[in-house]
Amino acid sequence: MTIRVVLADDQSLLRKGFRMILEAEDDITVIGEAADGEAAVRLVELYQPDVVLMDVRMPTLDGIGATRAITASGSLSHVLILTTFDLDEYAFGALRAGASGFLLKDVPPHELGQAIRTVARGDAVVSPRITRRLLEEYSQQLPDLSGGANDDNTVPAVLSGLTGREREVLVAVAEGLSNVEIGERLFVSEATVKSHVGRVLAKLGLRNRVQAVVLAFETGLVRPS
Repeated sequence: MTIRVVLADDQSLLRKGFRMILEAEDDITVIGEAADGEAAVRLVELYQPDVVLMDVRMPTLDGIGATRAITASGSLSHVLILTTFDLDEYAFGALRAGASGFLLKDVPPHELGQAIRTVARGDAVVSPRITRRLLEEYSQQLPDLSGGANDDNTVPAVLSGLTGREREVLVAVAEGLSNVEIGERLFVSEATVKSHVGRVLAKLGLRNRVQAVVLAFETGLVRPS
């Protein structure tokens, strides 16, 4: 199956570079390009691509607004945020808006293709290194939610519907572990981990693993080290 991609970036040279990389892959095709967020939203409405590579900073409508509009519309398109190495201050908001992950703009070609395949399958790109740095960068901006984790190990109110094992899985997801790695930590099969992750997302009303990471840090279940 060919993965259909829309590129959204206000820099034409970057779009051209990404297009050349992606169209060298047998199973990926670029079906449209957008120079701003509004154009990206229109392309998604027209073509319903599998994946949107979304820049954060764009004119007219930024990547956060465009991501929010796409996810709110009920579209099945998955959004991958493009960010600079020093981490755009808006990237965290884009994840909250429903993005399936984020990539550095200097991502190696093979990693770009793999990330697109990953989110096209419905999974999320959660790099432990980048996720940790992003959350450390913006940990001071995270809300101090009432009912959050505290020194007496009280379970955050929003997580009270999870079982102990499901909370363990959520912690592991927030640490950036893959399903295989979580299974090794908890001594269960990968299929069991997938089942636990699915129940965690369903109970918390989350779109994907990236939003689970955000919630784990917001509630204090996991804290940047």
